[in-house]
Amino acid sequence: MTGGRDEADPDDGDADAIELLIEGRPRELGGVPVRRVLPVARRRAVGPFVFLDHLGHPGHLGPPTLAPGQGVDVPPHPHIGLATITYLFDGGFVHRDSTGAHQPIRPGDVNWMIAGRGVVHSERTAPEARAAGGPLHGVQTWVALPQADEELAPSFEHHPAATLPHLARAGATLTIIAGAAYGATAPTGVRSPTLYVHARLAPGASLDVDDTHAERAVHVVAGEVACAGRAVPAGVMAVLRPGAAVRLHARAAADVLLIGGAPLDGPRHIEWNFVSSTRARIEQAKADWRADRFPRVPGDEHERVPLPA
Repeated sequence: MTGGRDEADPDDGDADAIELLIEGRPRELGGVPVRRVLPVARRRAVGPFVFLDHLGHPGHLGPPTLAPGQGVDVPPHPHIGLATITYLFDGGFVHRDSTGAHQPIRPGDVNWMIAGRGVVHSERTAPEARAAGGPLHGVQTWVALPQADEELAPSFEHHPAATLPHLARAGATLTIIAGAAYGATAPTGVRSPTLYVHARLAPGASLDVDDTHAERAVHVVAGEVACAGRAVPAGVMAVLRPGAAVRLHARAAADVLLIGGAPLDGPRHIEWNFVSSTRARIEQAKADWRADRFPRVPGDEHERVPLPA
């Protein structure tokens, strides 16, 4: 946990608006440093969001730069019972999956993949980008599907940046990544009420957090914001109290993500890359992966991530 009391702004909303501060824990994913923010023992989900990895967390020196010859290499691996959302601030890589999708993603685009009853995908840096090197910075999240949708047929959507709603507020620009907020709705095919917004705040800007969703959190991507009298720095998520009026203040430029939505319709089990409302379904998925019963990824058939021991 991190973040102490800060000098409160005069109009920063409820003083007890923050339920929990979560600091990302260092991990490595496909050759890229990440900070894993969700889940934690004290908070398993915020709305439908059950997982958040901050790729290439910038720390004090900006996003990491991959040297020429380096890149992302996440071989084919399976998912069930969830949808993945990939959103980048810098850099790019190529998504492939067992539905046949083959899609580069670039900053500001959204990749939305429904795993449902089972999908396999990989993510790798394209050869020309690997040769050049460069920064990579973004966020990957999982949302648990409603119980009625856990066995949907897998599917994939790509939404270029230009197709997403972009809103302007005083000193702030907002991109609606998924779901609905601030009176706008993204084209992403969410299956339950969802809040997912990227907000860029200019120095001195303030932003009221959308209050139309039951569960909400603020994840600071870069810079620092004041929230309910606390300083929340990059890499830290502030989980908000339901119903609290919250205003963010950026004393310097900051990027934040607003996440949340309706509470899950029951608890979820999470093991490795599998999410389900029943333990038995996860055990079946593990057995299917061991026995090579999941579909292959066209164009990336020769590697697979083994099931952890």
